[in-house]
Amino acid sequence: MAKTRVVTLDLKFQNKTQAIASYLIRHSSGAVLVESGPGSCHAGLLAGLAAQGLSPRDITHVLLTHIHLDHAGAAGWWSEQGAEIIVHPVGAPHMLNPEKLLASAARIYGDKMDSLWGEFLPVNGSRLRVVQDAEEIVIGELRFVALNTPGHAEHHYAYLFENLCFTGDVGGVRIPGYPYLRAPMPPPELHLEKWHESLARLRKQKLAYIAPTHFGIYDDPEWHLNEVEKGLDSAARWLEQVMPGDPPIDELRESFTEWMVEEGVESGLSEDVMRSYELANPPGMSADGLYRYWKKVKMASQ
Repeated sequence: MAKTRVVTLDLKFQNKTQAIASYLIRHSSGAVLVESGPGSCHAGLLAGLAAQGLSPRDITHVLLTHIHLDHAGAAGWWSEQGAEIIVHPVGAPHMLNPEKLLASAARIYGDKMDSLWGEFLPVNGSRLRVVQDAEEIVIGELRFVALNTPGHAEHHYAYLFENLCFTGDVGGVRIPGYPYLRAPMPPPELHLEKWHESLARLRKQKLAYIAPTHFGIYDDPEWHLNEVEKGLDSAARWLEQVMPGDPPIDELRESFTEWMVEEGVESGLSEDVMRSYELANPPGMSADGLYRYWKKVKMASQ
């Protein structure tokens, strides 16, 4: 069973549990990580490995679902330890030279960059492996299949592992114990129609388990993917209501954040749980993504 082979490592992002995961799978010659996490969670990841009796040198491969800082920020460090870094072809150039990626993030996070994400080192080119859509990745006795799943980002893969799927962010954000999901919708590449197509592709895989990076492994993939789709549809309806008035971006962020808080209260989330959702999926970031999507995609198609 795939689930029994996977260990969920909680990276304790910003000292909160159940915000960012890295998934550990052992094989005959070491172990694989799905997601490196950000540089700011380095100590938490190493502690998680130590608790499993592993050191950094035991990690032979790191599979990245995409190159956003919370998923791939520490990949360069892992390449220096000897791990092979597996990534989408669109994301690969930014892992070798992260200058543009970091400049874009700095415009968003400003002086919080270091405290949020820590050090982002370029990946050693000799340790970078670019895989294609539907390619099988063989690591010892382990088999993974990369599935191109844009919508959240153009450089996004989900990885099939037996009957389990690591969904990165295309599978939304979900915290254990709550029947509630949010769809992370950041700029610059949010595309709701492509996201729906990606969800349809995942539904065809006959999954038994689904593992979003934010956070944990679940045994209800059909319900889970349906809830992600509902979140996308709900956001699209909200956009249709608010954007005809062409609100300034600050007003849009405030309005979207209020909408998310109201939804969380209605769903019975505690303040602490809502804080975890906000760390994994900042509402202002999704507002920015929706704003850009409306201007660049929706308006262009009219």
